[in-house]
Amino acid sequence: MTYLALGSNLGDRLANLQRARDLLSPFSTKTIVSAPIYETDPLDCPSGSPPFLNTVLALETSLSPTELLQKTQTIESELGRESLSTRTLNSPRPIDIDLILVGDTVLATAELTLPHPRFHERLFVLHPLRDLAPALIPPTHANPVSILLEIVKTNELPPQIFQENW
Repeated sequence: MTYLALGSNLGDRLANLQRARDLLSPFSTKTIVSAPIYETDPLDCPSGSPPFLNTVLALETSLSPTELLQKTQTIESELGRESLSTRTLNSPRPIDIDLILVGDTVLATAELTLPHPRFHERLFVLHPLRDLAPALIPPTHANPVSILLEIVKTNELPPQIFQENW
């Protein structure tokens, strides 16, 4: 199973998440499963950044992690996200799609690290990931997602459910 984290804090945030899910659908061999959407304060973003809507999607794909990364970056661009070369780090964005886990893949290249190197430190990823897979033990971790959420140390404010079903 592949888990992707989606976030949006510019424009129609809910529509951005819905459109991203729709655009990801052709790359999934089964129906995509969506976690609830959470509203979160921007973390490590420039001052004055608007709040995010965040969620996690579970999908099965025949694409390699690198191919899936390329597809997600194309979707981000299509939905208005500035390219890596022109944007400010953590600037507001209409969509952000991160590969969190791709099965048991452990990978570290210049383009992609799996599992995502900071997913276990972020409430805005752990909450929706727990909703989908509380017993999942990610590779490189000894504890399931539900325990990772209990033991995470962060100054991040707890996310609030924005919409259960979407």
